[in-house]
Amino acid sequence: MSAPDDGPVTQSRDTSPEIEALQVARWRAMEPWEKIALVSDLQRAGDNAAIVGILLRHPAATTAEVRLRLAALKYGRNFMTRYFDWDPDVHGW
Repeated sequence: MSAPDDGPVTQSRDTSPEIEALQVARWRAMEPWEKIALVSDLQRAGDNAAIVGILLRHPAATTAEVRLRLAALKYGRNFMTRYFDWDPDVHGW
């Protein structure tokens, strides 16, 4: 037996179906380069937020250490130990 249809379901409970429809229409209308730029900007913002967290936990970290810790957060311990011989469980995340 199927559940009753409560109407459109949005991706986020705090967004109305009408607004979500406008958002999806805008994404569909974007040129490929616009989508790439948007994703790139979001990735950069995420990296910057992670770097702030790294610097809060490790205020004396060098630029190289920050890069290693960021890579560890993004790619995980196995990747870091295999390709960089750097274990975030030992050195800290």
